[in-house]
Amino acid sequence: MNNSQIKKLLNSVKNGSMAVEDALDVLKHLPYENLAFAKVDHHRTIRQGVPEVIYAKGKEINDIAAIAGSMLKKSGQFLITRAAGDVYTKINSLCRQHKKTARFYERSGIIAVGENRKKSGMVAVLCAGTSDIPVAEEAMVTASFLGSRTEMINDVGVAGLHRILDAKKIFSHANVLIVVAGMEGALPSVVGGMTDKPIIAVPTSVGYGTSFSGLTALFSMLNSCVPGIAVMNIDNGFGAGVLAHKINML
Repeated sequence: MNNSQIKKLLNSVKNGSMAVEDALDVLKHLPYENLAFAKVDHHRTIRQGVPEVIYAKGKEINDIAAIAGSMLKKSGQFLITRAAGDVYTKINSLCRQHKKTARFYERSGIIAVGENRKKSGMVAVLCAGTSDIPVAEEAMVTASFLGSRTEMINDVGVAGLHRILDAKKIFSHANVLIVVAGMEGALPSVVGGMTDKPIIAVPTSVGYGTSFSGLTALFSMLNSCVPGIAVMNIDNGFGAGVLAHKINML
């Protein structure tokens, strides 16, 4: 549940349109609901401003569906990351039973249900190469789901600096930039020298042998000579999307 839902519930009790017992039934699973294999944190939006998100990789499909069903009943929305096609098939069937639509972003493996339709501000996601799109999409979809207006600019890596110059018109209107890059991870430093916007750098595991599955890009971003760049973990588009949204909402 979020703040507006709880206020609506309390006002219903106040004006007599809902009995106290019914309100207690709605609130009985706060702060969390124990499903034995998982404790679903329905209270997280109130504490953190961001709901609990389901990380699908490594979980059983039926467990994912049970957690999603619990969230659907309580808030009418949920976000699943790192999901495969079989998970989407199961979740889509569940959503149809509740007359909800599940949207599957196949490249990033995100399933979104009940996305916040009111968008605010602007988060720009700059993606160095086409191979980095799955991570960049994860960041963009996450921020959008939470309520930020987003725009993604693909294939603006440092091998063609003129492409970044053309994109400057777009990211100059953003409140925060997410810059996703693999290989040597140089793009955040280049962009950082062109803007006064906060930058969240995301290294990806894209690259040849000495990229060491993203470690080279990570170290490059951490050692940037441009001050004030925040760096996420390797391939952590979700974390970047959450942080960007929080900055965008300030």
